Amino acid sequence: MQEIERKYLLANDEWRKEVNHSMRIAQGYLCSRKVTARVRLCDERGILTLKSKSRDGGLSRFEWEREIPRGVAERLLDRCEGVIDKVRHIVKANGHTFEIDEFRGDNEGLIVAEVELSSCDEKVTLPTWVGEEVTGVRCFYNSFLTKHPYSQWHKSR
Repeated sequence: MQEIERKYLLANDEWRKEVNHSMRIAQGYLCSRKVTARVRLCDERGILTLKSKSRDGGLSRFEWEREIPRGVAERLLDRCEGVIDKVRHIVKANGHTFEIDEFRGDNEGLIVAEVELSSCDEKVTLPTWVGEEVTGVRCFYNSFLTKHPYSQWHKSR
């Protein structure tokens, strides 16, 4: 399956009034080289995901995802190089669903929005709370944040 998404920083907190639901996510990386192997505990669900590197500036890449037992996900998270802690907020706006990740722990203060698209050239009318686009900017990848937390670099940005 091809994943096509754009990623943005947020301009303000107006999105909070539009949240449909939220979930806590613990997410770790077993491998992050040519193919990223990610394990996620999302509320009560365990999820294993494989993602390829992007060839078009971070806009699209291959993604394979399967649900796994919660206990297996917990054991795999214990073996990860680093674990991201975040709350994902779902907001529907302008005909699209935005996933807004509000990071916790060492990445506290970072909030990004992602919107999945059906094609690379699909147009999106962005809500007023969406700010700078950071699609393909490596330091905003979750796998990067496990090794280089936002708390260590955000002051110099």
